[in-house]
Amino acid sequence: MPSGGAYHCTYAATWVATKLRWDLAVDKNERQALLGVAEDCGDSTGTHTPAP
Repeated sequence: MPSGGAYHCTYAATWVATKLRWDLAVDKNERQALLGVAEDCGDSTGTHTPAP
């Protein structure tokens, strides 16, 4: 996670989009960490583009 707290939501969203795009697995600890970050991000939404 970047040291700048203001970037955490953007970083987590980019991380999740990358996982979705390339159909990568997420383990239990990673999922919990991402959910923890998401709690502080409000109701923002994002999109991802599936890999070709």
